[in-house]
Amino acid sequence: MSETFVIAQGGGPTAVINQTLVGTVIETRRRYPGARVLGARHGVRGVRDGDFVDLAALPDEELQRIAATPSAALGSTRDKPDAGYCDAILKGLRQAGATAFVYIGGNDTAGTQQILAEAAGGDIAFVHAPKTIDNDLVESDHTPGFISAAEFVAGAFLSIDLDFRALPGIYVGIVMGRHAGFLTAAAAAWRQDEESAPHLVYVPERAFSAARFIDDVRAVASRHGRCVVAMSEGAATEDGRPLVESLVPAERLERDAHGNIQLSGGDLGMAVEQLLKEAIPGRRARVDTFGYLPRGNIATINPTDAREAFEAGIFAVEAAARGGGSVALQYENGATIPRLVPLADVAGKTRHLPDDFLLPDANQVSARCMTYLQRLLPRRFDPAKPFV
Repeated sequence: MSETFVIAQGGGPTAVINQTLVGTVIETRRRYPGARVLGARHGVRGVRDGDFVDLAALPDEELQRIAATPSAALGSTRDKPDAGYCDAILKGLRQAGATAFVYIGGNDTAGTQQILAEAAGGDIAFVHAPKTIDNDLVESDHTPGFISAAEFVAGAFLSIDLDFRALPGIYVGIVMGRHAGFLTAAAAAWRQDEESAPHLVYVPERAFSAARFIDDVRAVASRHGRCVVAMSEGAATEDGRPLVESLVPAERLERDAHGNIQLSGGDLGMAVEQLLKEAIPGRRARVDTFGYLPRGNIATINPTDAREAFEAGIFAVEAAARGGGSVALQYENGATIPRLVPLADVAGKTRHLPDDFLLPDANQVSARCMTYLQRLLPRRFDPAKPFV
């Protein structure tokens, strides 16, 4: 039987998700000459609806252009299929003659693949290829998309620190990350010294107190003459509620189709700015919500990130040959290596920022966290060094 690979992209786009797509296409064509390679438009919705594009017919030059372009070339979706939806997806795969289905995405995508694999009975290989700027997939040292987004964040906070040295005040940058604080911690990757920003880091893994936040900001501003803060959009209070829910009136809160509070809008930023202006009057206070800016920024596509994403796509074809599973990027002996792990080990699970990546008595990252970040994000800019 000839091979038919179906490929789809799910969840939020990244700067390098198309590298994984193209890696899968090119390796499928190399390994299985004459194979059909179908791209499903807008994730599993395209599989369900039979909305495919023929990727096998694209010339290499066109594929390379797609690989180098941020965002999801096939279109994406945040659909979380229930049993009925999964039946429709399986029907779509079988009508297409699929022998393998490679779905590129995060832990929800891995969950969908696990459900489909259990329902299919073994006649189709289901592969989860990793993607997420949140860096929150278990079994992986880091995920494709994270390094490029983290480089944006690290560069932004280095630049903001220089700005607020010139015109002192209080600055808060709100960074994406609903449940994990890796991307927010990356704000510290290019810190120059103990006086450099970010001076305070707030992540979902540590309970947030508005009163303590104000005390911390006052103390830092008194010590340094300025205070630069990195805050996760998913920061939560001690009762586990998202911070935005505590600071923004309920009638103004936006929710997605699954009932989740929208964190990436500007409501949290406006509420934090108002909190600062009321608690610390007379100080210049500014809050920016980074929102989608870091996740697919064409100016900060990291070459290592792009290469690893492409290699994850290549390995996805090997994973299909082994019967399916989840592709994990693991760090061994100084190198990042793709490995195959069971879908159940990744599906629906969240990798959190390790406790020892944070200082126990302060809102700041630890030396171990800095070692991890600087391994992935070698400092590209050093204002202490001349440009000539």
